[in-house]
Amino acid sequence: MHFISDDLENYSAEHSQNEPELLVQLNRETHQKILQPRMLSGHFQGRVLSMLSKLINPKNILEIGTYTGYATLCLAEGLATDGTIDTIDINEELYDFQKKYFDRSPWNEQIKQHLGNALEIIPKLDKKFDLVFIDADKENYINYFHLIVPFMNKGGIILSDNVLWSGKVLEPAKPKDTSTAVLIEYNKLLKDDPRVETVLLPIRDGLTVSRVI
Repeated sequence: MHFISDDLENYSAEHSQNEPELLVQLNRETHQKILQPRMLSGHFQGRVLSMLSKLINPKNILEIGTYTGYATLCLAEGLATDGTIDTIDINEELYDFQKKYFDRSPWNEQIKQHLGNALEIIPKLDKKFDLVFIDADKENYINYFHLIVPFMNKGGIILSDNVLWSGKVLEPAKPKDTSTAVLIEYNKLLKDDPRVETVLLPIRDGLTVSRVI
């Protein structure tokens, strides 16, 4: 489902800040070499993530779902000088690809890569977060949310990607479609949970901004 026309999407991107050259190269190589390049945040959403991070100027960022590291680098643009970003992914085949681009960035010493199950890794990080980006397996979105809220600083921001799920959230989930069922429940949870205040933005496949009260 297209929420706005391709022409309007292109116009929006063309009238937003350009991608930094390193991200242009990362974008291109992801499409050339990596499966499911649609998972990449891309130019427009990447600039949104960068802007939000710069407005927050977080000391500690947590990213659940690294993929090829595009969103990681966008979020890192807003890091405090002494800040860190912990990014977690379960796909070991992408680790070296991510690291190649992280090492070429200004934040190479601030980005901490973690390989494995995020539900097991997060409690071991022993830090409070100012900004979290959830963009991993949809079946665990609710589990991720309940896990990370206690690790958030007051006023911290939780970003959740793909919450419109190509429009599937508008209809009852089909049998065995666990991802859609969870996202429908997750969107309701973010709206109703008294620990956060939430706005759902129809950017690309849906991006929720939730502020911890």
